[in-house]
Amino acid sequence: MRTLKTLEGISDGKLYDIEDYVKADTCGCNGCYTCCHRVGDLVELTPFDAYEIVNHLKISFDELLGNKLALQKNNKMMLPYLKMEGETEHCSFLNELGRCSIHGHRPNICRLFPLGRVYENDDFKYFLQVGTCVMPDLKEVKVREWIGIVNYDENKTFILAWYKLLKALRFRMKFVYDEAELEEMNKYILDTFYRIEVKEGEDFYTTFFKVLPEAKQRLGVI
Repeated sequence: MRTLKTLEGISDGKLYDIEDYVKADTCGCNGCYTCCHRVGDLVELTPFDAYEIVNHLKISFDELLGNKLALQKNNKMMLPYLKMEGETEHCSFLNELGRCSIHGHRPNICRLFPLGRVYENDDFKYFLQVGTCVMPDLKEVKVREWIGIVNYDENKTFILAWYKLLKALRFRMKFVYDEAELEEMNKYILDTFYRIEVKEGEDFYTTFFKVLPEAKQRLGVI
C-alpha cells in the first residue's frame, strides 16, 4: 500500500494504467523462483486471494491456516500471509520442481510482481519495482495481460474498497487498548471476510459488498 511519496528510488519513475505497456515480462521465468523466497511478511492476502485458493483447492480457509498460510499481526491487525517453509524460506505453494502449484489462482501481489500499486485519490496506478526481479532483459507487456485478472473492473472495485476499509481499521485500532476487544475485532474480520460464504448463484464480489456495510458498522469505521 504505497503512495507517490514513497516511490523515489524503488521505481522507474513512471506510473502505469491497465492498458499501458511496461517492461515486466519475464517470458516464463525459465525455472527461476527467486521471488517466491523470503516474502512471508510481504504477501498479505486479501479475502479474494483466500477465496480463490480455497475454491480452487476445495478446502476450508481454516485448513489452509498453519499449513499454507500464517496469521501475522501488523499494527494490531491480524491477517493471513503466505507461509514460508524450510531453510530456504520458500513459499509453501511451491512444488518439488519449484513451480507454483496454484499459479492460476495465485494472490494478487504475486500476479503483479515486479509491479506494485500506488494509491492516490480513491484510485490506484501501477509502478515497476526496479531491481527486484533477477531475470535480465525484461520484455514489454501490457499491464492487463501481465496481471491476467478475470473481471478486472470488479476486482479493482473490490481492491479499492478493501484498501479503504483496512486504512480505516488501522486508524481505529490505534485507539483500542483492550486486548480482548482487539482479539474480538480480528476474529470478526477473519470470520466475515476470510471465511466468507458465497451462496450458489452469487459470486465473491456480490457477497463481499453485501456484508461490507454491516461489517463497517460493527467494526466502528462508518
